[in-house]
Amino acid sequence: MSVHEAGEFTIALKSNDPMTVRRLGFGAMRITGPGIWGDPADKETAKRVLRRAVELGVTFIDTADSYGPFVSEDLIREALHPYDGLVIATKGGLTRQGPDEWAAVGRPEYLRQCVQMSLRRLGLERIDLWQLHRIDEAVPREDQFGVIAQMQKEGLIRHVGLSEVSVGDVRHAQQYFPVVSVQNLYNVGNRQSEALLAHCQEHGIGFIPWFPLGNRDLLQPESPVFKVAEREGCTPSQVAVAWLLQHSPVTLPIPGTGDMAHLEENCVVVRLSDESMTELSALG
Repeated sequence: MSVHEAGEFTIALKSNDPMTVRRLGFGAMRITGPGIWGDPADKETAKRVLRRAVELGVTFIDTADSYGPFVSEDLIREALHPYDGLVIATKGGLTRQGPDEWAAVGRPEYLRQCVQMSLRRLGLERIDLWQLHRIDEAVPREDQFGVIAQMQKEGLIRHVGLSEVSVGDVRHAQQYFPVVSVQNLYNVGNRQSEALLAHCQEHGIGFIPWFPLGNRDLLQPESPVFKVAEREGCTPSQVAVAWLLQHSPVTLPIPGTGDMAHLEENCVVVRLSDESMTELSALG
């Protein structure tokens, strides 16, 4: 089964400007260097991976200005512009100090700079889905949400999402703009955002689980996911993605890789048995 078999989800369904994507997307964090820092070892391979993802049916690609920083967005433009039929979602609000180092900055002038520079790097006049990468607790939320709402009114952003938030955060932000997606750490082994997923499902908000493969911890031979994969006749990666797709109709998994073989493995959609779904769901 292919990416097409994952089905579709309409982001901002209740708005007057909905956009439909295939539910199995591609996360473009891993096309950068080690520690999500600097260029990849082979830029041409990274661009081939991006193009192959689209060939396999992916229509939703998730990135961020902090991936590299800037490297992921640059590669996406080089490989895929003008993005016919694609939704490129990006994020802003995290700064980089070195490999695997991240710090939130939510000052309004910085968030505006994030959007303007992402527009330039991606070669766009409007970002289809811009997500606040983290809420900066050192900056009043009304300042952060207010400038995002203003940029949406100005036409720089089509739709807005949030990352690593709670149900309360979503409700607060909804006072300023419609929240059409959230992006939280979530996978079959880490269910700390279950309440948020339930809220998203109730309100038709897209839920983008990052680390859908558990940073590959779920794929080791001692993992219950590995044992289910043996029974189902597929790979552990395919089980982890399939569980997310079947667990809720609003999930948009974005397994990411810079490796062609891993990409093609991740883009094979399998259907898990009821027995396997029950067994895996109990892990949470």
